[in-house]
Amino acid sequence: MFLLLPMAMAKPNPSDYTIEARSIIRSLLPGGSCAGQAWDKLAALTDTVGNRICGSPNLERAVDYMLDAWAGEGLENVHGEEVIVPHWHRGHEECIMLSPRQDYRMQILGLGTSVGTSNGEPLEADVVVVTDFDELSSLGQAGKIQGRIVLMNYVCDWTGSPIGCYGVCGKYRSEGASRAAAQGAVAYLVRSLASASIGSPHTGMQRYLPDVTPIRIPAAAVTIEDADALARMQGRGQNISLRLTMECENLPMEKSMNVVAEWKGTEKPEEVVIVSGHLDSWDVGVGAMDDGGGLAISWQALSTLKRLGMRAKRTIRVVGWVGEEFGGYGGRAYFDRHKAEEERVVMVVESDMGVFRPEGMSFSGGERAGEVMKEVMSLLSPINASLLKTDDGRGYETDTGPWEAVGVPGASLSSLNEDYFWFHHSNGDQMGVLKKEDMDLAAAVFAVVAFVVADLDEALPREGGVGREEMEEEALKSERLRAMRA
Repeated sequence: MFLLLPMAMAKPNPSDYTIEARSIIRSLLPGGSCAGQAWDKLAALTDTVGNRICGSPNLERAVDYMLDAWAGEGLENVHGEEVIVPHWHRGHEECIMLSPRQDYRMQILGLGTSVGTSNGEPLEADVVVVTDFDELSSLGQAGKIQGRIVLMNYVCDWTGSPIGCYGVCGKYRSEGASRAAAQGAVAYLVRSLASASIGSPHTGMQRYLPDVTPIRIPAAAVTIEDADALARMQGRGQNISLRLTMECENLPMEKSMNVVAEWKGTEKPEEVVIVSGHLDSWDVGVGAMDDGGGLAISWQALSTLKRLGMRAKRTIRVVGWVGEEFGGYGGRAYFDRHKAEEERVVMVVESDMGVFRPEGMSFSGGERAGEVMKEVMSLLSPINASLLKTDDGRGYETDTGPWEAVGVPGASLSSLNEDYFWFHHSNGDQMGVLKKEDMDLAAAVFAVVAFVVADLDEALPREGGVGREEMEEEALKSERLRAMRA
């Protein structure tokens, strides 16, 4: 049974939407008509397809899966939009300690875009453990890096800063291989960017820096436990020797697609509010937390509105991005394709930091729009998710970031995600990380915010963006910064 609500009346203020917000929330609380659906949808995707790295057949199976699911559900304007994405293949990888512990198999994960060892053959070398780039440079100048494998063992206080440490440590994963190669290293290992570990390495992107050196060496992440152990060995004066084998390779770019569906607006269907998450993942775990959950709650927002028979004045569009993990290819392609429509894009929303118990949203878009959004968020006080953060720099995620440069307001889910980096980019990214009740509440946040913003008489006010001449430069700068934390 559809709940048909009167939507046509003039509603200039977010406070006019109490009835609609409560209807959405009730439908997603235990016993509600939409309860549990977001988690179930995501489980079906991950159980059926698995992980979804760029360039892989699995990602294309996921694209087909989503388009079929959305069409079958009766969402509107279901289609794919072409994106050219990188294709990096992991292949076999192995790291064996030869001394001082003999024949110990270390758990490693090659970093995205890394080259393999020469012809995929084993590379044997001694290890030098360093704690930061300054120590790497100092030892390099002393000739102590030449011909060695470098292990970067930068230790951050993840307990005190369970989210912020990722940004602090990111440069050691993303830039370390080139900086080590410039000092004569033959391979680069990095302590996993993780707040906890049970012997699990965490992968992620790295990039070669041609302005530092043209030499490309293999790069991989090691577990926190092994990084600590090797540091202790070196501290005792023990010689550390490893045999490293990596068959990873960078293959030609592949065609993929962002997936798109809509719930059409009644009065201004050409104007859109976008809700989104990225469909691609790494090739470990099943990509449930990063970022299947973000896409699932975006999908569920539309499903819930459809189930309740609620249409806003403007169109609400869900997008599943591809290529995010390799630097936001899907988001950039979408922006390039649609930037002429910027005046009709009311707000861009993405979730890409885990779908845990929501506390509200992060928002970027200026003071006037922020005041409106505070009123919108107050509608979520019944589920304790009314917080609006305007000073944490998280209003835009990697895929929505390009819209910042043209002044389109951006928002992202804010949740109690202190455990996010326990599982991030690891084999631990499984369905058990997420809870049905949390996903339902997060879907309620997305559905209420998207519906109200899409239905207000006046679109969210803008406070500009940069000048046209600076648009591309600013967009690319923001993307580079976000890519470092991908």
